[in-house]
Amino acid sequence: MAITPFHIAFPVDDLAAARTFYGSVLGCEEGRSSDQWIDFSLFGHQIVAHYKPKDETAKGPHHNPVDGHDVPVPHFGVVLEMADWEALAERLRATGIKFVIEPYVRFKGQVGEQATMFFYDPAGNALEFKSFADMSQIFAK
Repeated sequence: MAITPFHIAFPVDDLAAARTFYGSVLGCEEGRSSDQWIDFSLFGHQIVAHYKPKDETAKGPHHNPVDGHDVPVPHFGVVLEMADWEALAERLRATGIKFVIEPYVRFKGQVGEQATMFFYDPAGNALEFKSFADMSQIFAK
């Protein structure tokens, strides 16, 4: 089965900060934009940062426990080949990104063993990037 690009639109409270983060920090190519939104290519997937004023009354993110870590929900990201995941982790470390969950391998030696990392964009959107030791196990039980 061929994988087709997904599309996700998400809120940001500062388009300039989003442009810097997704363009410079993550290395996403910028597509079309307006004064209200910016398209980016995130490893070939279309993500769109839409301007939404900051909600000062909003509570912090929700978390669920996974493998001894508090995983922020909601979150989005991409499953990468291991070499690409490792290169992204090193690039993020070099920029001084503050990880919510540092890059590590979860479920080591089990079905679904995967490398993962979590961090927030400047608007507080949680992102996860992962890679599987065996890519055929992405949906393994």
